[in-house]
Amino acid sequence: MKRALALPLLCALAACGMDSGNADKENEIPEAVKAPKAAAPAVESEYGTPVKDRVTTLGVLNKRNNLTQDLVLKSGESRRIGNLVVRVATCERSLPWESPPETGAFVQVFVEERVRPSEPLEWRKAFSGWLFRNSPSLNVVEHPIYDVWVKDCAMKFPGEEADPADAASASKAAKPAGKASPSPDASPAATASPSPAPARSPAATGTATAAASSDEAE
Repeated sequence: MKRALALPLLCALAACGMDSGNADKENEIPEAVKAPKAAAPAVESEYGTPVKDRVTTLGVLNKRNNLTQDLVLKSGESRRIGNLVVRVATCERSLPWESPPETGAFVQVFVEERVRPSEPLEWRKAFSGWLFRNSPSLNVVEHPIYDVWVKDCAMKFPGEEADPADAASASKAAKPAGKASPSPDASPAATASPSPAPARSPAATGTATAAASSDEAE
């Protein structure tokens, strides 16, 4: 009886192991599309985040089921989704003082498919080039099933604030130019007003009155 119960359990565990192995295999980057090692390091720009530290966000659309998902990839990283592999070489943003602003990424797209129904499945390069966020018509991924586009490039240039909240607080802390105006909460006594005329003593007042009377008598 125990052996009869143990046999289905072992079969179920073996099946689970096979499923996890298949899932790992589906996400594994095939050798045919792995990036070759560069013979020489890329020439870095003196401005902005180094290429190795930039992070690209791509949008991927499967036209079969109309499902969209985001891929966040570091420079040189590849990601597999079923029979699709997307690789990012680098991404770039226009300089802060350049107009209009632009964001782009060098992307390669590989798809496992048949050229003809009679031929076996093989990995083919469906796209290789720059994709631009604000000018998508300059270069597009032309494939009947998949579409890929650029959404963002995480990089900074010297002088840019690390956090928008810090920039906002810094702008509030700055003193405004021009003359300072009295605070609404200030007391009336603190508000500037013309100084009153000095009060005259009674003796002086009487002398002035007498002088005026003598003038009228004359």
